[in-house]
Amino acid sequence: MNQTNSNSFGHHENEENGFISGIHPSFKAKRRRTRMVQSLWNQEAAEKAAKEQNESLEGLAGLVYRSNRIGADRSVCNWGGGNTSTKTTVKDFRGREIDVMYVKGSGSDLASMTARNFTGLRLDDVLELREREAMSDEEMVAYLGHCMIDASHPRASIETLLHAFLPFKHVDHTHPDAIISLCCADNGRELAAEIFGERFVWVPYIRPGFTLSKMIADGVRANPNAELVLMEKHGLVTWGDTQEACYEQTIRIISEAEAFIEARVDGSRLFGGLKSAPLPETDRRRVAAAVMPLIRGLVSDEKRMVLSFDDGDDILAFAGGADAPQLSQVGAACPDHLVHTKVVPLLADWTPDSSEAGIAALQAALRQGIEAYKENYKAYFERNKNEGDRRFEAAPRVILIPGVGMVNTGKSLASARVSGALYHRAVAVMRGATALGRFVSLSENESYNVEYWPLELYKLSLAPAEAEFSRQIAFITGGAGGIGSETARRLAEGGAHLVLADLNLEGAQKVADDINARFGEGRALAVRMDVTSEEQVAAAFAETALAYGGVDILVNNAGLATSSPFEETTLKEWNLNMNVLGTGYFLVAREAFRQMKEQARGGSMVFIGSKNSVYAGKNASAYSAAKALEAHLARCIAAEGGELGIRVNTVLPDAILQGSAIWNSSWREERAAAYGIEPDQLEEYYRQRTTLRVNIYPRDIAEGIAFFASARAEKTTGCMLTVDGGVPAAFTR
Repeated sequence: MNQTNSNSFGHHENEENGFISGIHPSFKAKRRRTRMVQSLWNQEAAEKAAKEQNESLEGLAGLVYRSNRIGADRSVCNWGGGNTSTKTTVKDFRGREIDVMYVKGSGSDLASMTARNFTGLRLDDVLELREREAMSDEEMVAYLGHCMIDASHPRASIETLLHAFLPFKHVDHTHPDAIISLCCADNGRELAAEIFGERFVWVPYIRPGFTLSKMIADGVRANPNAELVLMEKHGLVTWGDTQEACYEQTIRIISEAEAFIEARVDGSRLFGGLKSAPLPETDRRRVAAAVMPLIRGLVSDEKRMVLSFDDGDDILAFAGGADAPQLSQVGAACPDHLVHTKVVPLLADWTPDSSEAGIAALQAALRQGIEAYKENYKAYFERNKNEGDRRFEAAPRVILIPGVGMVNTGKSLASARVSGALYHRAVAVMRGATALGRFVSLSENESYNVEYWPLELYKLSLAPAEAEFSRQIAFITGGAGGIGSETARRLAEGGAHLVLADLNLEGAQKVADDINARFGEGRALAVRMDVTSEEQVAAAFAETALAYGGVDILVNNAGLATSSPFEETTLKEWNLNMNVLGTGYFLVAREAFRQMKEQARGGSMVFIGSKNSVYAGKNASAYSAAKALEAHLARCIAAEGGELGIRVNTVLPDAILQGSAIWNSSWREERAAAYGIEPDQLEEYYRQRTTLRVNIYPRDIAEGIAFFASARAEKTTGCMLTVDGGVPAAFTR
């Protein structure tokens, strides 16, 4: 086998942290006993699910339940991987009983699949293919499309024929850690005979499709004792006469392999023995927060990427192992991983050191390592490309940092987490394979042909189109208030990830929870932050870097307001306005500026000023002066940020009474008194003084912010946009 360095794509011979036995004593937070695969089948729940669908448990409803149980344990089946099937009878559109096979539809995940994610195929039509000698992928897909019982069903799984050609009612194809460990060990076939005797069929590696399906069917037919199929460097196939029997057979076979492997794991020699001990958790997080904006910039050549951070025990043990530089570069542990993790990760060439000098050394290593990785990936693509192939981004999806953990990249936090989840599985496989023998993977060309396989890429095409603010992270101060919360919702609608910073953590968390429920887990994060505290501002941006990798959009919105005649304005009142509206905006903008500069991909800041930024509000000298400060501070930052692509603009609202903590304070009474009216007359008073005779709402301001943050304003900076319904006194002149 040709070993390669940590940046190479040379020729290779080959949400859920698992426990690593024999770990270093500094692993304290998450230590637990080895978790073996367990049966999750609940007959009562299975029957209830079938009854709710008014179906037999042995039909589609049972298949959904079985599939969800399999997908619930990622050590049994990868995210998005594996497939299941059930053969049954249904009535067609003419009321005739026909034999049908339901099989997983392409692009689905077993853990969350529902009935609509399965494809029903007329079994007699599919089985006619059993007599063919050969069939291309394109021919197979087209043929299966004609076999569907319902045109609204998704495209059938790539491995549909594997299920159809086996003469069993229920079939599971999974990628369990223990089985992949066996199938990726150089002596795997011999060891399989020790475990399973004559009960298994071994199939050499071949890419899924017609030929592989026939090989599996022929192998099972030739072995009357067969209970399972082991697919070299790929996975497991099992079957059963009932839904429960099929599932339990899958779990039983995995358990046999697990027990065999665990008896051979030597913790002291795991991954070559521990070379780089993990830093303390606080130091790990501090180092990661310091380097993630740099990483984000380096991996965002063509499009921005969102990052995730993971310091699970298994990742720390692997990244710190003496054999990690060689082992990590052997290749992917499973074909299913390739599209999400690439062939190999980047392992940073760094000795753990949380000092400033150590962090600087890591930054230098990451710059060199990521650039070398990209050049190697481009060369790998050129060596293997087929006509019509279009190269993916060249940057790594998995970055391992000894002593710190793993950084994953993706078009969203969800996709970054998928690459991370799959690399946990890769580590588990390498743990098992090296306990058994030598870990081997696909050849470089085999890996490429999986990564760029049109049938695999089809799954990616099923994802919804990216929106206006996809891949961008927005940091919003005052995120619990009317303008802040409405802006968060508006940017989330456009695809952004959000950090909602507010003194009112409970309120910010409620907004974040609402956004996550609507747009997906992880889309919004709430942090408690006092804008006048330099330490809290720095900590909030460090948390942002850990959560998403950096920041692209800053909405400087947190505020307050006081009102009093000038001669009655106290120094305390003056300082309060200046601290929150002046110093607070400065501290937040400075920290965002630093992250944007480190990312080297530009950015957009939007300050929320006021009509009073340009209009001398009556009995509001402290507030008005501070708001004028904000507007000019924005212009100053715009002047310095231009060469870095950092745009800074200001939105000037008039009074917004809805959802505002300011207007629910004494400010309402104070402003009413200044105008000689009652507090409940304020809203109409403000409407009447506008030329458009309108009130201004939080959504109106959110739209102005979205405009400045968007590509539509990419050539606009240092600008003020008035959103006040047209108050003549505030017209700029």
